[in-house]
Amino acid sequence: MKTKFCITTLCKSAALALALFATQVPERAAAQSLFEAVITVNDAPITRFELEQRTRMLQLLRAPGDPRKLAREQLIEDRLKLQAARRDGIEVSEEEVQAGMDRFASQGGLTGEELAQRFEGAGVSEESFRAFIRAGVTWAELTRAKFGPRVSVTEEDIDRAREAIGRGGGVEVLMSEIIIPYTPQTQEQVEETARRIAEVTSESAFSAEARRYSATRTKGNGGRLPWTPISDLPPALQGIVLSLAPGDVTDPLPLEGAIALFQLRDIRETEVPEPTYAAIEYAAYYIAGGRSKAAIARAQRIEADTDTCDDLYGIAQGQPESVLERGSKAPGEIPQDIAYELSKLDPGEVSYALTRANGETLVLLMLCGRSETIEDEEPVVTAEDETTADSEAGEQQALSLSETERLSRQIGDQRLNSYAQGYLAELKADARIVEK
Repeated sequence: MKTKFCITTLCKSAALALALFATQVPERAAAQSLFEAVITVNDAPITRFELEQRTRMLQLLRAPGDPRKLAREQLIEDRLKLQAARRDGIEVSEEEVQAGMDRFASQGGLTGEELAQRFEGAGVSEESFRAFIRAGVTWAELTRAKFGPRVSVTEEDIDRAREAIGRGGGVEVLMSEIIIPYTPQTQEQVEETARRIAEVTSESAFSAEARRYSATRTKGNGGRLPWTPISDLPPALQGIVLSLAPGDVTDPLPLEGAIALFQLRDIRETEVPEPTYAAIEYAAYYIAGGRSKAAIARAQRIEADTDTCDDLYGIAQGQPESVLERGSKAPGEIPQDIAYELSKLDPGEVSYALTRANGETLVLLMLCGRSETIEDEEPVVTAEDETTADSEAGEQQALSLSETERLSRQIGDQRLNSYAQGYLAELKADARIVEK
């Protein structure tokens, strides 16, 4: 069985380190500073170099939250996971680590080697990437060996899951938003402002911050959004929002050229089933000038002159092809900032809250349409399938087995993850963690 893992909240050499970080200090002093222990976990050191590397990697991966805080948490957990695996005699091979790198990189359409090269070019050593993967693969092997025998899924469990699905219904959330754009010159200041806003505990205070800083159309309304089906949100944001209690604010979420924060105001169940989308079609028209008055005024004129995505071809006529992009993608393939803006739109509506090129280009987004998943679609039957079953009965049996396997796997994974999280909490509670 293949090992899987991901970044959680949560979701990838010494010589290189010196070359990257020791440019303006004596070599010996730099090495001492970089490789001194800043945290110990049961006497095992975590160095400043490791913390800086993991922080940089999380920034490149656009992991939600404060990247330095998340890097610290991950590295502490990595030490605990590897220590526990060592006690149980579990050690993964270099081949398994390489396979894990490939699986992780495949989420972005790359090989492990290609992603490692991209990390290297951005200041993250291959060994740091490999260490990240090694901890995840080792933990997956450990938890499967330790708790796998305890996980069983009965027919009653699957029947209850089917019944829950059959009842339909869905979840809607009532949120407020703040999206703060930045340029390279203002990024540090915006990140500091976002961390402060993340500590807000009241709806009125969050709304006041939205009126002051947010670049979205909801700014004048204190960032308040209407009831929204959870399935309309980007996949990565759904889990984050569902982990909040009413009144809670997310950690700052990095987008391209902006920082986003969300406050959950309320949540409710509905009797209307949530739609699931196979693809979302949208268009992006790029306007020079970033968030300047002239660029925003042009976006407003385009909004007034267009009703559908096809109308944008007329707007872009005579300009370079690169100013207009249009396509259809699965929800998980759409960049998170674009996916979030699209979640607020109906077909034909536009948004111009986002920028590209370090804030120098304004993005006018228009939703063209959403294609819902067809649950009753007949499965593809190969010639090999047809030799082992009658047509209608065989197709129904194949569909039934597929659904049963899928539900069984989902239930089993949830239970295994529950055991793993409980075990990690025990390891943390018993650990000696010292910050230098």
